[in-house]
Amino acid sequence: MEGLSERAYAAHAGLSRGAVQKARKTGRLVLFADGSIDAAASDARRGGMTDPDQQMRARGGSDAVGGAGPGETTSYVKARTALTVYMAQDKQIAIQKKKGALVDRARAETLVFRLARQERDVWITWPTRVAALMAAQLSADMENASGTPVTIETAILQRVLEAHVREQLAALADLRVSLE
Repeated sequence: MEGLSERAYAAHAGLSRGAVQKARKTGRLVLFADGSIDAAASDARRGGMTDPDQQMRARGGSDAVGGAGPGETTSYVKARTALTVYMAQDKQIAIQKKKGALVDRARAETLVFRLARQERDVWITWPTRVAALMAAQLSADMENASGTPVTIETAILQRVLEAHVREQLAALADLRVSLE
């Protein structure tokens, strides 16, 4: 026998015999022709193919995380933790969207803009619609109060109303909606 048996390699590598058997089945061990294990070559192959997180757990915990191990292991653990956190947040956002708690920002901005434009258009056309009615009502009220016929020009009243409405809309144009 040229190399080590499964039990001897398990003792050499600090693994259980079951872990060595699994490594053999998955091709992480280098075997001699007689089926025995080449310890040096198997250590190198297993080290290159095994997840660093799994290696830490197999060694018994957090000694590599505390800074005793190489920086690569620590960065791998940090990256894996960041990925797990990202995936959890992504799932939480998807759930909130399904519940209707979250809306698409671009869609919300478009809807607010459309609503503001509709309101502005209604106010811009309002003086044209009501100027004649207001002129007639003011003329009638003033005639009843004074007893003499009074005529208010619809065009003049419309221009005055339009000027005041535009002034008010200009003041409202300074308002900004923040969806942050």
